[in-house]
Amino acid sequence: SAGETKVEYTFGYFLDAAGNLRINAHHSALPYASQVTLAKVTAAQKAWGDGIVAISKSFTDGGDYEQVARDHINDLYGYAEGLVLFKPTLAADQQFRGTFDGALSYFVAKNTQAPATVISEDSGFAIKGWTAVRFENTEVITSGSTAIAMGNYFFTNSAGETKVEYTFGYFLDAAGNLRINAHHSALPYASQVTLAKVTAAQK
Repeated sequence: SAGETKVEYTFGYFLDAAGNLRINAHHSALPYASQVTLAKVTAAQKAWGDGIVAISKSFTDGGDYEQVARDHINDLYGYAEGLVLFKPTLAADQQFRGTFDGALSYFVAKNTQAPATVISEDSGFAIKGWTAVRFENTEVITSGSTAIAMGNYFFTNSAGETKVEYTFGYFLDAAGNLRINAHHSALPYASQVTLAKVTAAQK
């Protein structure tokens, strides 16, 4: 079906000798597309971290932490708009979470609306008592209505601070809200002790 297209205009008019109104200026343009800025990305990252803390607090306080997680995903991710590429930190059996339900399972290991979608390996990343989340971007690339950010984020709970690596992709939705359409997260690489290393050390 046909949709509605919004176009900006400027029209200039004058009366001719016969008294007819005529156009002497006509400028027409599509509205200026919103651009992603570093400030928008930083604000989206803060909102994401605050959302994880809010889920943990709701869980600790005996609140409806599942609903807080639903709101977090609905507000910040782009599942309702299209594809989301989500590889959570602690997912191994089902590494990639391309659906809302898969993301919800990862965050809280609960889904009262669709219990069968809860994935057995999930223990609820967002309900681990997190009290603070901070981002340190290595770099942010903005390009028109999209952006990509990479760096480390740090999660604090009673056990201390945990460093995790991330790559986030963002896009502007129709309302101008910045949403996540790619999220890859991993624990930092730990060098492995191998037989070759042991042998070399013994020489």
